[in-house]
Amino acid sequence: MLNNITDCEEGEGGPNSQGDGNPKESSPFINSSAASDAEKSQQYDGKNMALFEEEMDTSPMVSSLLSSLANYSNLPTGSKEHEEEEYNEEGARPSKKPVKAPQLGTLMGVYLPCIQNIFGVILFLRMTWMVGVGGVLGSFIIVFMCCSTTMLTAISMSAIATNGVVPAGGSYYMISRSLGPEFGGAVGICFYLGTTFAGAMYILGCIEILLIYIIPQAAIFQIEGLEGPEAEAALLNNMRVYGTIVLSFMSLVVFVGVKYVNKLALVFLACVILSILSVYAGVIKTAIDPPVFPVCLLGNRTLLSKGYDVCAKVIEIDNETVTTKLWMSFCDSESLNATCDEYFINNNVTEIQGIPGVMSGILAENLFGNYLEKGVILEKRGLVSDVDPDSPTISSNRYVLADISSFFTLLVGIYFPSVTGIMAGSNRSGDLRDAQKSIPIGTIAAITTTSTVYISSVVLFGACIEGVVLRDKFGEGVSGNLVIGTLAWPSPWVIVIGSFFSTCGAGLQSLTGAPRLLQAISRDGIIPFLRVFGHGKENGEPTWALLLTVSICEIGILIASLDSVAPILSMFFLMCYMFVNLACALQTLLRTPNWRPRFKFYHWALSFLGMSLCLSLMFICSWYYAIIAMGIATCIYKYIEFRGAEKEWGDGIRGISLSAARFALMRLEEGPPHTKNWRPQILVLLSVDAEQNVEQPRLLSLANQLKAGKGLTIVGTAVHGTFLDNHTEAQRADQSLRKLMETEKVKGFSQVVISSNLRDGTSHLIQLGGLGGLKHNTVMVSWPRNWKQPEFHQQFRNFIEVVRETTVASLALLVPKNISSYPSNGERFTEGHIDVWWIVHDGGMLMLLPFLLRQHKVWRKCKMRIFTVAQIDDNSIQMKKDLITFLYHLRIEAEVEVVEMLEGDISAYTYEKTLVMEQRSQILKQMHLTKNEKEREIQSITDSSRGSIRRKHPSKLRSQHSTEEGTSLAEKPEEEVQLIHSKNASTPTSPTSPTSPTSPTSPAGGAATWTDNKGADKGRNLLAGNQESGRDLFNMKPEWEHLNQTDVRRMHTAMRLNEVITKKSKEAKLVLLNMPGPPKNRVGNENYMEFLEVLTEGLNRVLLVRGGGREVITIYS
Repeated sequence: MLNNITDCEEGEGGPNSQGDGNPKESSPFINSSAASDAEKSQQYDGKNMALFEEEMDTSPMVSSLLSSLANYSNLPTGSKEHEEEEYNEEGARPSKKPVKAPQLGTLMGVYLPCIQNIFGVILFLRMTWMVGVGGVLGSFIIVFMCCSTTMLTAISMSAIATNGVVPAGGSYYMISRSLGPEFGGAVGICFYLGTTFAGAMYILGCIEILLIYIIPQAAIFQIEGLEGPEAEAALLNNMRVYGTIVLSFMSLVVFVGVKYVNKLALVFLACVILSILSVYAGVIKTAIDPPVFPVCLLGNRTLLSKGYDVCAKVIEIDNETVTTKLWMSFCDSESLNATCDEYFINNNVTEIQGIPGVMSGILAENLFGNYLEKGVILEKRGLVSDVDPDSPTISSNRYVLADISSFFTLLVGIYFPSVTGIMAGSNRSGDLRDAQKSIPIGTIAAITTTSTVYISSVVLFGACIEGVVLRDKFGEGVSGNLVIGTLAWPSPWVIVIGSFFSTCGAGLQSLTGAPRLLQAISRDGIIPFLRVFGHGKENGEPTWALLLTVSICEIGILIASLDSVAPILSMFFLMCYMFVNLACALQTLLRTPNWRPRFKFYHWALSFLGMSLCLSLMFICSWYYAIIAMGIATCIYKYIEFRGAEKEWGDGIRGISLSAARFALMRLEEGPPHTKNWRPQILVLLSVDAEQNVEQPRLLSLANQLKAGKGLTIVGTAVHGTFLDNHTEAQRADQSLRKLMETEKVKGFSQVVISSNLRDGTSHLIQLGGLGGLKHNTVMVSWPRNWKQPEFHQQFRNFIEVVRETTVASLALLVPKNISSYPSNGERFTEGHIDVWWIVHDGGMLMLLPFLLRQHKVWRKCKMRIFTVAQIDDNSIQMKKDLITFLYHLRIEAEVEVVEMLEGDISAYTYEKTLVMEQRSQILKQMHLTKNEKEREIQSITDSSRGSIRRKHPSKLRSQHSTEEGTSLAEKPEEEVQLIHSKNASTPTSPTSPTSPTSPTSPAGGAATWTDNKGADKGRNLLAGNQESGRDLFNMKPEWEHLNQTDVRRMHTAMRLNEVITKKSKEAKLVLLNMPGPPKNRVGNENYMEFLEVLTEGLNRVLLVRGGGREVITIYS
């Protein structure tokens, strides 16, 4: 069946290939070998193609393309290996024997192989029994349902097979390339298992014919004299022993050479056709002269033919009444006055014709079903018998009994394997002269022929054969003849011998095809643990795959019952056919540009109908087998998804993913997510070194711990340069990001932008990351290391610009400090705390983040503590009660502590630290600002701030007269005002400069800034008090008087908060802290960094958090 599976595409690019790193299918048309410049010029010289010389590496001439297409051929399995072997043997001989092109047409290549594989053991051994038990009507429904399923599947398969060149590989190739490697691998394994169990079924059928109808004496475990379970066990043991022997012999034949199997194929096919013709000839003969096959009945019960010599109780010999062998079966002696079975005494013995003939009218009696329980005696309808319901049945071994309990669904499961085999033509696609023409015509013609034979057989069997004979599975009432053989002409032996050889041939074909299918799957590399079965002999024969196939086939042999094995392989074949229909329906509905089948007589509705029939038949046959088969396919699918090789085959599932993604994105555009559905969709900003390696890999570890594989993660970086000149560097950076994401198990997307300015590149990532409604709402960026050193001056300026842009864009911001000390994904904290310092309300980010972190195994054992700061006017006891209640409604477990931070005097150390900070800031500016940057900075400095800043070259500033910037203010929560103690206007206030008026304008999104107009009067009074107390207490030095008092207060707040946080959270595993907003103008950049540095000084792991301006956590369900 499947002896023409080829190696699937290796998909390995050349040394100069660039792409996403995933294997692709290699084109059979384009010669990718590089030519020298001389060859190029010679090839195009004189052909008026000089204009296209530069494209020769990637774009061949049309003549070359057409030549490659004309010479393309599909080689069966082993052809390439044979070629290479011949070449190696010949050494450096200039020529080698050409491989013969495929020459098989529709008849020999598709039609006859399908006929041979469809007709099989079920037709000869179980068809008559099915008609007798299920009735003509029930059997017709079963046959029509199964044949309709295969016809619809053949239509879908024809559409797929004619949609381009189908390399040898048949159904597996079609499904995997249409539905992707996951579905392809799962269904391919199911098809392989079905083919393997089919081999077991054919072998069991072969043994059944041999031991029951040809040589019953050959039984190792004797059945004579046994009855009931003992006789059944002896029969099954004989099947197991002989089945193993035959399986070993067939495996040896397949191992020695497939060519012998192929040569015998025509002989086996001739046996099948001859057997069927003999049945039709017998049917015609019954209309003229019905054969004599008497059946003996006692009352209405069918008697075993071996239990009597004459169908009578007594006979007359020389005017003397003599008892017969039948009398001895039911009586205790030969005498006429012996004690006999009551039923035997009360009922007469009659003899009826087993084959009354097509004109007898027996069809009406066989029209309806007669389902039997196991052990029930076969009885003829219409005959009345005298039976005492209270008397037990004795001598039951003299009657023909039902060997199994029968019902409609059982008949479906047993019959369906007789319509499988429709893939035989597609499996030989590598040998076909024109596969796109031959596969549809040959397959559909074969199914039409076999369906006609099956349906006519149902009617003819019911019209020609007596019902009790039809229900006699093993012909025990007709002298042990094969029931279908009793109908055959000229002799029952035609059917017996023909069916024996046909089952042998079908078994050999299964053992030939199944290993090649497994080899094709293994060589595809989609299931890693099966790769060993891709190896074989030097000529490509799948030795290891054959060994596994024989082992699985032996499982079916050990089951030993044909009726038990048939439903198993029905499941696997039905699942395969179901996915063939699904593949065709998806390709049709998705309207992929490459879907252009030559076969036009298909429709997606027919494919869905076929798929529904397959699924229905699976559960009709056996619901538990169906669940097991689907479970196996699901496990294989998930295994390939997580562990298998990534393949890009342009499959339909990718098309579904694109359509579903587009639909989901359009739905997300309808509005922002509800607070209950909000989760951090993170854009992780990384930096790469000169070798395009990631500098902060632990950022991805933190992102993974925060996300736990859920939601969106975009990992982005910027590369300095231009797109034309630095595209290769960008690709290397992208590969570094992907590799790191795979290592850290971060599920998301990588994005690299190339910009002449890294600051602009980062800005582009923040603005353009994501697509539609699937955009990031949170930005994670690392704290700039060594920012105080002059060479890293630009780095921290870029960092502050990121903070500003996220504020304007209403994005949340996460800034982990000391990122190298954060735990990796493999570490575990067995104890410790995650401390949250909730200073200002940020929409609940500080509450949500530790909850998400604790979902990950790294932080699971850590407990959560929440600290909040109470001012002098706050009731700290009430604050704690309110916070506990708030956390209870949020369903968050955490310890709560309120820290009282009273107003205190500003220490001399604070003044000195502020002075050093401002002096360093001005030195850094003078050292690193370009001329244009100096002009921009000078223009941004207000008149009032110039008096408090000491410059090295004050003469340069006198010539510049900048206008005072507008002091647009953001309205802040009162808590944030208390945090930063900035209650004056944006113009810095000092003892020597008056407070300037402010405007009420606020930036978009209500982002935090260093200035706030809310409570300005209160701030001025507080400032005056601080100034007076400072002068009185410290007797201020002259240089302190010129300090920006706003910076002094900010430094004071940072130091006080740091002192409290360090005291409470020194040993915490992680500290989460509100991140103050950046200065609105760029004068205070350096000071802002200094304030954050002082705020977090002495803490090991700090995560600075800045909300996005919306609520992210709610108490409502």
